[in-house]
Amino acid sequence: MPTLYTMPGTCSLSPNIAVAWLDAPVDVHTMAYGDHKKDAYLAINKKGKVPALRFEDGDVLTEAAAILAWLGAEHGSEGYGRNTVLGRKEAEALSYMTSEVHAAYGGHFGPQNFAETDAAIEEVKRKTYEKLDGHYKRLNDTLRENGGEWYLGKRSFADTFLYVLTRWIDQTPLSYDDYSALKQHMSRMQADPGVQIALSRQNMEPIG
Repeated sequence: MPTLYTMPGTCSLSPNIAVAWLDAPVDVHTMAYGDHKKDAYLAINKKGKVPALRFEDGDVLTEAAAILAWLGAEHGSEGYGRNTVLGRKEAEALSYMTSEVHAAYGGHFGPQNFAETDAAIEEVKRKTYEKLDGHYKRLNDTLRENGGEWYLGKRSFADTFLYVLTRWIDQTPLSYDDYSALKQHMSRMQADPGVQIALSRQNMEPIG
């Protein structure tokens, strides 16, 4: 069966949750932090990042959105189809979350990649948190407008990545109290049996 490579604290939690929701025949292999830069994993994914999904024939699929799309197409019900309204909106939401919002964290996880002096690094951080605040307000508003329970009004893989992004607020100076819908969504997700399975498989704990 295919193997999904994950690592604690990373966005690989998103497809890990999807595997649990679908009860898909996928082996989840959680590596220790740092193993993603070692030769054994680089031979699988030369990007040195997670997630990666390795198939029995040796083919490897990377990028969370792509892996989620494959999982939905291969193991999902009719609602996961890209030819449905929910499927189209899910693809749009995941594109936004995995590119714009996730990418905005570059200034948080590696501000030294954007500046050299201490003062410049602090400026990068400040601008990063301003940008993230804008993204989280947009995500919070969209969730609320769609009823508050699921990001798109119905459960989709967008909720798995939204959960990852909401968890990351805890690592920043931003406050959950400013995004009440996201905070409630995170609590509901953490009560979900599939999410609990994925957290356990990835050696992670609920937030709060």
